[in-house]
Amino acid sequence: VDPETGAPRTVDHYVHRRLSDLPVSGRPCVIEIELAQTRDRLGRRLIEEADFVDKGNRYTKRFCHFISGLCRYMSIHAVSKHLDIRWETVKNIDKAFLLSTLPALEPKTLTNLVHIGVDEVARAKGHDYMTVVYDLVSGQLIWVDHGRTSNVLINFFEQLSPQTRDGIQAVSMDMGQSYQSAVRNALPNADIVFDRFHVMQNYSLLIRKERNKAFRKGTHDEKKMLKGTLFLLLKNAPKLSDKQSDRLDDLLESNKTLCTIYMLKEQLQALWDERNFDLMIAALDAWCQLAKKTRILSLINFADALWERRVGICNYAKYKLTNAR
Repeated sequence: VDPETGAPRTVDHYVHRRLSDLPVSGRPCVIEIELAQTRDRLGRRLIEEADFVDKGNRYTKRFCHFISGLCRYMSIHAVSKHLDIRWETVKNIDKAFLLSTLPALEPKTLTNLVHIGVDEVARAKGHDYMTVVYDLVSGQLIWVDHGRTSNVLINFFEQLSPQTRDGIQAVSMDMGQSYQSAVRNALPNADIVFDRFHVMQNYSLLIRKERNKAFRKGTHDEKKMLKGTLFLLLKNAPKLSDKQSDRLDDLLESNKTLCTIYMLKEQLQALWDERNFDLMIAALDAWCQLAKKTRILSLINFADALWERRVGICNYAKYKLTNAR
């Protein structure tokens, strides 16, 4: 049967192919098949289609599904080593499988959006970014576009139906002005929730800068003490080994500024444990007042920036939303 028209054809000959299939008992499995070849009226070669392998592929569909499934939990490099398949092959199989299974959603077809997340993702090295939008209830990626300006996100909102726009209650995002402006213009009734990760990421930049300043101004012994300690300051205390904890204690004992900043980091993280909006606002106010009393300029500026954005930060207590999903 002609695979294009369904008309009967005479078999010219059979093509032999070797396909890689799911491993059996941890060993590679290769199967051999024969596919009928015929020719149409113009003399073009036509190969019989098989429902268990895509045209031109040397891996069965179920094996491709298996490989792509592993890529959800392992790096491409790890999958390549585990199955003894070239890195490029694993990447291409995963990409092809995702393109065939992910729905091609258009904003105008979206319904029942309640909580969404907006983030920027680097498309390549340099200042080349994509804006991505997620449905935080289902975890589904629902929209991607090039750029990270306010107009890029407004373009997405304008393609939604009025009913869908009105149904969005909260939007999780970083603290950039462009996304805030887009949400306030297009979704005036939606709450903005500043993503916890981005808040703590900004505090990590503060720690990095203060540690670098201490290193530049330090004596020979102080520089020796500070060398290789950045990860100790950034890592959460429960994840440190006993040896690392002892070294961190020595560092904090020797540098009052870093000690203060580190202790305030621990207290800042506790804000997201508050039970409701009012308690979180009160806890943030107390943290900002404490930060200002340190007389450390970078901490004072950071506290002022947080207080200006207090509503978006503390809206977490209402919705418990982050972009982590």
